[in-house]
Amino acid sequence: MTISAIDNSQRTAAKVAGWSGLLTFAIVVFGNYVLLNPLVVSGNAAATAQNIVAHQTQLRLTVVCFLTYTLGVVVLLTALYVIFKPVNPGLALAGALFRFVFALLWLLAPLNLLGALRLLSNANYLQVFEPDRLQALARVHLGANFDDYYVGLPFFGLAATVCAWLWLKSNYIPKGLAIFGVISSAWCVLCAFVFLIFPNFNKIVNDYIFDTPMALFELVVSLWLLVKGLQSSRIATTDHRPERGLH
Repeated sequence: MTISAIDNSQRTAAKVAGWSGLLTFAIVVFGNYVLLNPLVVSGNAAATAQNIVAHQTQLRLTVVCFLTYTLGVVVLLTALYVIFKPVNPGLALAGALFRFVFALLWLLAPLNLLGALRLLSNANYLQVFEPDRLQALARVHLGANFDDYYVGLPFFGLAATVCAWLWLKSNYIPKGLAIFGVISSAWCVLCAFVFLIFPNFNKIVNDYIFDTPMALFELVVSLWLLVKGLQSSRIATTDHRPERGLH
């Protein structure tokens, strides 16, 4: 048996993962809850359209936030791959690919926002449609962000589950935290699939409960990586050299 030490590339990747994890969370929360949500009037497509037209720069800033978030997710998955490759290359790659699929699906959100802006732009070729129809179509584009997220959520949850399992096996973070990550991430995957099949599931289990425990886990891990870094770990590997017998 041999002992695998944490190398400098893993330590650097841990810092990158910590910063990218925190920054991406802050960016997506700011884009959603500070910039986008105030423009949306529930049940009123006309009022929502008026807000969008009056605050186009605010909506475009949301687009930039979502693009920046996607970039941050790619940086994060790269850093996590570097950390976990010595633990299990196959699972590390699977986790990175799951998170990459989520990032690609998230890119649909900026396109939806730009599509809504185009519908409300008063372009000449749109004059054949009544204003209320254009407002309704713009609202459909905004609502599509909800679908994009929940289609991508199983991939996000699977990525987090794989990473939490690798955190557990590597002992790079406290074992209790890693176990919480496995449970909360697997719970998110289960809820996401059930919700896609039964759309009224969120009336039984609030949809914020789907992913909040997993998000909390990822935030705590990000803080841990910045403050504590990777814990010393002993990874057992098989030594294939033949044993020397007694002669």
